[in-house]
Amino acid sequence: MRMNNLPNRGDAGDSDIARKNEEIRQIAKDFFEEIWNKGDESAIDKFISVNTFGNDPQFGTGRESFRAKWREWQIAFPDIHFRIDDVIVEGNQVVTKWHLTGTQTGPLEGQPPSNKKVSVDGVSIDKVEGGLVVSGFDAWDSLNFRKQLGLPL
Repeated sequence: MRMNNLPNRGDAGDSDIARKNEEIRQIAKDFFEEIWNKGDESAIDKFISVNTFGNDPQFGTGRESFRAKWREWQIAFPDIHFRIDDVIVEGNQVVTKWHLTGTQTGPLEGQPPSNKKVSVDGVSIDKVEGGLVVSGFDAWDSLNFRKQLGLPL
């Protein structure tokens, strides 16, 4: 016998939410692992929507703009690696705290290879719909990144 007037959500609703959260958490982890750490260009099509957009004007708007910038970064940092430190999911939003490392052995932003190592922290906040990232917001220590490489500020 129920003693209050609160609706009974039941375990099914909770388990559906937990399952969906885990799916989105895995998408975020796989995004970084496959696209960045493994350097798998085909994974861009798997994880990024055609019309995706974000806050970083250097990455532009859309999947192909992302791909072009990704290619530049793969040439500049063939050993690029994102360590995932935390992933938080709320609805269809996922927050991924990461640590980027790499060595600039290729040109970047018109500057020759510096052979310097970088190590910076950042956070990505992505909206996921239908298994694809449809929008993103990245906040990271780009000033320290530029200083480590000796790039113009």
